[in-house]
Amino acid sequence: MPHECFADEIAIDFPSVGPAVDRMRDGFLGECADADVVSAEVCVSEREAWRGLTVPIDVAIRGMCPRCGGRGETWTERCHYCCGTGDRVFQHQVRVAVPARVADGARFRFRVTSRHAAASVRVEVRVAIRPAA
Repeated sequence: MPHECFADEIAIDFPSVGPAVDRMRDGFLGECADADVVSAEVCVSEREAWRGLTVPIDVAIRGMCPRCGGRGETWTERCHYCCGTGDRVFQHQVRVAVPARVADGARFRFRVTSRHAAASVRVEVRVAIRPAA
C-alpha cells in the first residue's frame, strides 16, 4: 500500500513527526480510502435557494492536544485534557457559499485544514430546500 510507507519507522523512531508525515503522505499520494468524511446538511428556504447565500457550518476536526503536544501525558502522568489519547476534537467554523438556483439534494465536497489538525478533513455538505409554508 502506498500510504503505509514509512509507517513503522515514523511511529517507532520519531513519534512527534507522525502527523506531519501523514499530511505529506496525503498530499503526495492522495487520500486514503478509509479516511472519514464529515457530513453536514444545510437547510435553506426556496427563496434563499433561488438567490444563493453564504452559510456558516461547524466542522469537527480531530487534532493534536495543545496541553500535552500529542504525547498523551505530561511528565509521568496521563494528560487529563485529552484523556491520554494525545488528540482532541475541535470545532472549526467554515462559511459555505451556496450558489443561486441550487437544486434540492445538491452536494458540495471540499477539504478543511485547521491549525489544530494534523491532516485535512474531507467535508460533504448536502443542501435541503424547505418547502414554502
